[in-house]
Amino acid sequence: MSHIAHLPHRGVLELSGADRVTFLNGLVSNDVSKAGPGRAVWAALLTPQGKYLVDFFVLSDGERLLLDTALAEIPALMQKFRRYKLRSAVEIKDLSGQLKVFAAWDGMPPPVPITAADPRLPQAGYRCLSEDEVPCNANAQDYTAHRIGLGLPDGAPDLEPDKTLLLEAGFDELGGVDWEKGCYMGQELTARTKYRGLIKRRLVPVKLARTGLPAGTPVLADGQEVGVLRSSAGADGLATLRLDALGKVLSADGAVLTPCPPGWMKLPDA
Repeated sequence: MSHIAHLPHRGVLELSGADRVTFLNGLVSNDVSKAGPGRAVWAALLTPQGKYLVDFFVLSDGERLLLDTALAEIPALMQKFRRYKLRSAVEIKDLSGQLKVFAAWDGMPPPVPITAADPRLPQAGYRCLSEDEVPCNANAQDYTAHRIGLGLPDGAPDLEPDKTLLLEAGFDELGGVDWEKGCYMGQELTARTKYRGLIKRRLVPVKLARTGLPAGTPVLADGQEVGVLRSSAGADGLATLRLDALGKVLSADGAVLTPCPPGWMKLPDA
C-alpha cells in the first residue's frame, strides 16, 4: 500500500524566465536541464570552497523550475540567488504558501500533476507538489523513518552547512553531482575529493541500542570521538563517522551504535 505524507518542513521556490536553467546550472552541483515534467533532479548549492550550503529537488512543469527544499532555508536561498542573478532573465518567487510538498513511497504516488520520482533511489518513492490538499495516510515522522532506513539525508542536521563535502553525504552514488556539466560554484574541490580520494568520513545509517538519542550526540570508539549522530527515528539513525572507525566497537552516550552501510554506498574497502 502506498504511503503518502505531507512534509510541512519543506517549501517551494520558483525560478521562471528564459535564463532559469542556465542561471541555476551555473550555481549547483547537478545538471538541472534534465528536470522536466515527471522527472526531478537532486542538486546542492555549495560555498566557493566546495562546502555544502543547501540541497533541493528540482522539479519542472515545462515553464518553470520548482525547488523543493527546506522551508527554513528559503529566505537565505532567495537572497543568494538574487545576488548572483545580475542581468539574467530570471524571476525568483517563494511559493511555499501556494504549493505544499508531499512524499509518497511503497507504491504509486497520488494523482498530482507536479509529481516526479525521487531521483536518488527507486525505493525512495516520489516527490509531489500540490496547491490542493492531498489525502495522507502517513506523516512527516513516518517519512523520516523511511528515508533514514535508506540512508538518505534531509538537509540539516544530517548535512552541516559550511562543513560537509558532497561526497561525504552520498551525492556521488545518489546522483546529486553531474561530473560532465560545466563549471559551478565549488566544483574544483568537489572534483578533487573524488579523483584524489580525499574523503575521510561518511554519513552512514546506524542501528542504535537505545532510542531517543538526540542529534549531536558524540560517537566514541576506544574512548575517542570518531563521529556524531545526526538524526534518528526509533532504533535507526544517521551518523557522520570516520571511515577508519567503521570496524570498531562504537557507542553513543553509552549505548552501542552499529554502522549499517547500505548496498548503494561505495566505501574504500568495498
